[in-house]
Amino acid sequence: MAKDEQKNNSYGADAITVLEGLDPVRKRPGMYIGSTSAAGLHHLIWEVVDNSIDEAMAGYATDISVALLKDGLVEVIDNGRGIPVEKHKVTGLSALETVLTKLHAGGKFGGTGYKVSGGLHGVGVSVVNALSEYLKAEVRRDGKLWRQEYKIGIPQGNVKNVGPATGTGTTITFKPDASIFTELDFNWGKVLDRLRQQSYLTKGITLNVIDQRPEHREKHYRFHFEGGIKSYIKSLHRGKSVKNESVFYVDKEINECRVEVALQYNDEYNETVLAFANNIHNPDGGTHLVGFRSALTRTLNNYGRAKNLLKEKQENLSGEDVREGLTAIISVKLPDPQFEGQTKGKLGNAEMKGYVEQIMGDAFTTFLEEHPKEAEAILGKCVLSAQARLAARTARATILRKGALEGMTLPGKLADCSSRHPEECELYIVEGDSAGGSAKQGRDRKFQAILPLRGKILNVERARLDKMLANNEIKNLIIALGANIDDQFDLEKLRYHRIIIMTDADVDGAHIRTLLLTLFFRHFNPLVTQGHVYIAQPPLYQIKKGTQIAYAYSDEEKQNKIKEWGGLAEEAEVVEEDENGEVEIIESKDETETEKEEAKTKAAGKIMIQRYKGLGEMNPEQLWSTTMDPARRIVKQVTIEDATKADQIFDMLMGDNVAPRKNFIQTHAKKVENLDV
Repeated sequence: MAKDEQKNNSYGADAITVLEGLDPVRKRPGMYIGSTSAAGLHHLIWEVVDNSIDEAMAGYATDISVALLKDGLVEVIDNGRGIPVEKHKVTGLSALETVLTKLHAGGKFGGTGYKVSGGLHGVGVSVVNALSEYLKAEVRRDGKLWRQEYKIGIPQGNVKNVGPATGTGTTITFKPDASIFTELDFNWGKVLDRLRQQSYLTKGITLNVIDQRPEHREKHYRFHFEGGIKSYIKSLHRGKSVKNESVFYVDKEINECRVEVALQYNDEYNETVLAFANNIHNPDGGTHLVGFRSALTRTLNNYGRAKNLLKEKQENLSGEDVREGLTAIISVKLPDPQFEGQTKGKLGNAEMKGYVEQIMGDAFTTFLEEHPKEAEAILGKCVLSAQARLAARTARATILRKGALEGMTLPGKLADCSSRHPEECELYIVEGDSAGGSAKQGRDRKFQAILPLRGKILNVERARLDKMLANNEIKNLIIALGANIDDQFDLEKLRYHRIIIMTDADVDGAHIRTLLLTLFFRHFNPLVTQGHVYIAQPPLYQIKKGTQIAYAYSDEEKQNKIKEWGGLAEEAEVVEEDENGEVEIIESKDETETEKEEAKTKAAGKIMIQRYKGLGEMNPEQLWSTTMDPARRIVKQVTIEDATKADQIFDMLMGDNVAPRKNFIQTHAKKVENLDV
């Protein structure tokens, strides 16, 4: 028998591994909760809370409590019907144990349990059980309290009646498994934001969120919103100037499905639309979002023509025109949702497009007729958007012609790399010509390109595209990237797969970095969401002792290096070079002027520190070895965990409204270290 045949024949039935019960979850947790990082950790809470929300949507629960307890425990309590505890006829186990230990077991597969629910695979709470080192389930039903405990998904005994109980409901207490998760610290802000959102989406429910962890200050929030998503819109627009004071709102049932939509326009240029199906956020949209957008565009065009707000020769408003400054929430509830994947990013039910389009179109037409002044303000905003779009199209056609984007007329300031393989190329966006000169000389020309910026770019949060394209620095950046901008952005044409922002470690540098991040987030969003944007971390200090040289990226690192090389300041003098290279004593015992002069002459044996105020102070070799050499540099990847939160922060920090920004600065000013003014 040939050697290759022997190798193939070694693959037999005994090579097949069968994972029983919850073993698949522990073997491949990412398949069920997305990751084992912080996002996956928080997903455990969402899975348990979603079950309680389903009880609320079914009309059985009115109160839900989520508490972060000591020792990493989480407790979720609801006053719903309580998970059944009687024996399940198929598994022969208690229904409670079946739900907690069997994948694809639950009340959401077309039985009598739930008409509408967020879960549809039946893996939620069983996955939480599998990935918890400890879980306790307590059920209040028929005046009795039932309890069962688990360790890594394994029951530690049968379901037991442990005494009488008042009312009904379920309590799940769990502790995530430290051997599974890379992060075990729950983020209070993230938990609070998610549960506040759930409160808006289920109007009338009361949701308590409590932090009782010993290392945190005890906090207790109570959410109750009778207005539902209408209240949600108002909260998103707090502090903003709006076009229609009256929030449009419709809540209607059609063929056992429920469609709820709220919208309001503001004076800004960005769109914020949140889509939900059965209270699950769908960041990638779906058929309900398509139906909403279609109805919105058609209704505004019809109203504009009927009221002569759109002139006869004027072309119809596009979808892009009617979405500028729009904040909207679409929440649908349906019996059999079809999502893409366990993370439920996109709704696929074809019928929801027609349902949303019909209900939204009829109700929004009535709203415009009943609020003529607000309708005129909305149409006026959309018409201005259309005019700006046409102006931007002309500007874009002039600037971003095909030849320019393919690299035939790259900006003169760009020092390009020789490689033509985008996956290995990186573009350093550098502050000023001085730093640009050092970076150009110090880089690896094969794969590193340098684009110096002159001064601060335009704040795009307050400008439309036509004004942006008139800005030379932004224009140069668009041409250098080669992938166009906004709705015409094509990630496949990106010339560099790593875009690295490299600015000075001072106030101006931080401002330029923020302006660039605003530009990328608003107009090159796939660059951020796909992980192509990075922030360089140049050192703050150069530390010398004799021929030894080290670099420190923080004050803590600097102090550690001082101790390592010379002990405390009392034992070894620490000196600092000024801008002219002169040595200045910054820490030593009390000395006379003469003794200080003598100390300067002996400085070669002392520890000397140079504080870098800007990248231009480094020579090319230093810039390469500390900030640009892939083997030694530190770069931070820019990611988005919560797009809605990111949108609100950019709007607050970079928008026109001063009051929220002032409040933010006053709140966080004391946390800032090493602020050079």
